[in-house]
Amino acid sequence: MTATHPAQPRTAGQAWASGLTLFAAVMLMIGGALDILRGIAAIAEDDVFVTTQNYVFEFDLTSWGWIHLALGVVAVLVSFGLFQAAMWARVVGVAIAGLIIIANFLSLPYYPVWSVVMIAISGFIIWALCVTRDTESAASA
Repeated sequence: MTATHPAQPRTAGQAWASGLTLFAAVMLMIGGALDILRGIAAIAEDDVFVTTQNYVFEFDLTSWGWIHLALGVVAVLVSFGLFQAAMWARVVGVAIAGLIIIANFLSLPYYPVWSVVMIAISGFIIWALCVTRDTESAASA
């Protein structure tokens, strides 16, 4: 019979790093899916959004909808790369999460509580993607 365990045992640091990458992938996929739904609601000009007067970053609600829809689609696509632990997906994931933070900050008056929640989720995604090291560099350290 052949052995089913890997040739090199995983260290606790490698398990921690892969767990954080998986956490970031799941959170980015959930955040992206929710951003897609928020974008669709804004494009349809749903009544869940607050209209404010004299906001510095005032855009049409449909414009915000397209911005959130595009960011959500890219976030979901990048999360698939994170599930495979691709380095490009980690870099793009940090960038997309940063853009999601900026978009939610700028659209804060339209849907304040949800914007704060998405900013927090994106902050955790950036943290999880930045603290993990590549398994090859972790093994040599």
